[in-house]
Amino acid sequence: MPSKKPPQQPRRPAQPRSAPRPWLRRLALPILALAVLAALVWSLVPHPDPLPTATAAAAPSPQGQPFFHPVGESGLPAVDERGQRRQQLVSNYQLADHTFCSYREGSQYPIGSRPMAENADQNYPNNPVTDMQPMRLQGGGVEGSVQLQTSQSRVYMASSEAVAFSLRAVNAAGQVQPLVITRAVSQGITYSGTRQTPQVSVPFTDDGGGADPVPNDGAFAGVLAPAQTGLAGFNGTIRTQVSYNVNGKNGMVVFDVIYTPELPAVWTGQVREAVENGSLVFLLPAEVRMPGRYIISGRVDDARGRPFALLTFNDLLGPGPNVVKLTMFGKLMRDQEAALPLTLRDVDGYLLKENTDPDRALMPRLEGKVFTGKNHPLKGFSDAEWQSEERTRYLTEFAKDRTLAKNALQAFDPSQPLPPSECVPKGGAR
Repeated sequence: MPSKKPPQQPRRPAQPRSAPRPWLRRLALPILALAVLAALVWSLVPHPDPLPTATAAAAPSPQGQPFFHPVGESGLPAVDERGQRRQQLVSNYQLADHTFCSYREGSQYPIGSRPMAENADQNYPNNPVTDMQPMRLQGGGVEGSVQLQTSQSRVYMASSEAVAFSLRAVNAAGQVQPLVITRAVSQGITYSGTRQTPQVSVPFTDDGGGADPVPNDGAFAGVLAPAQTGLAGFNGTIRTQVSYNVNGKNGMVVFDVIYTPELPAVWTGQVREAVENGSLVFLLPAEVRMPGRYIISGRVDDARGRPFALLTFNDLLGPGPNVVKLTMFGKLMRDQEAALPLTLRDVDGYLLKENTDPDRALMPRLEGKVFTGKNHPLKGFSDAEWQSEERTRYLTEFAKDRTLAKNALQAFDPSQPLPPSECVPKGGAR
């Protein structure tokens, strides 16, 4: 039997679109009236031109002149080219004048006869070398509460000479501290690969004997005479190392001397004086064993005891008898009004050795007063400047430079006077 279909539902008619709500119809007319009124008011009000749209925020304008702002020529001060040129010429002349005058003044005495005021560090070569440093501990570091005062009588030693060392410990208030010397030895310093030198014991005492002037004052002194020890043949630096104890702490200090075992020359005979070429000359006889260049220095005091001059000999000496001349230049005596008679003292010298260390072999020094001359009249000595081929050559060149600078300045501005010359003495006229 055919299946029975369910009965179809009847279709509903389509719903009609909803009609306008009644309240909306009531508001439409007032809204339209308000819009017309707003348009009328806007048309009656004046409006400025519209501003352009900015793509970025404008930076505030800087106060004053912008950075790297170009400056017009009117903003620059006027250039005084003539004034600048004259100043340059003045500077050139002053430099040339200073060079000429300073060289002439500095070279009016020979290099071997100079005022002692120029060489104050060489006035007393035999004075002890003193020092004071915090206590140096053997294990490293320092003990600041203890100061060690040291001295040594010399640094360079000839074959027959001895050197004295001393040391003393004090606290911050300067009070002497009890000090005990535990060990003191001297040994030559050698380079790697060379044989070490023997160690030499150096006794230090505080008994008022030998190099110790005052007993039991807390200062200990010792003397090293290499020629009397196993260091007699050593040539070079000898180091003396002293170990000590202060207040239960161990310290250490070293002293160095430069020793030459050979005597290149010795002094012989009596010192004399002579007047040569308007200068006073001290004549020192010497026997030269090793020829070569010798540098010998002597100090001169005048009759008032004033350190007056440093005299130097620097020349070659051949083997055998020689006479070393130390010249007291006449003009130096006249200029500084030396009080005669003059005394020669503290003479030392050495043979200069090249390409070796040490670079010298020392002669025995003549300590203290060596010779006092006669009471010569000061006017009997020359007041002429020292002359040499080298000095003449330099003065000629420096004078030429000064003349060129002078002529250039006068040609540029002849109406102005030249700057004062440094060569003019005080109160003198140019």
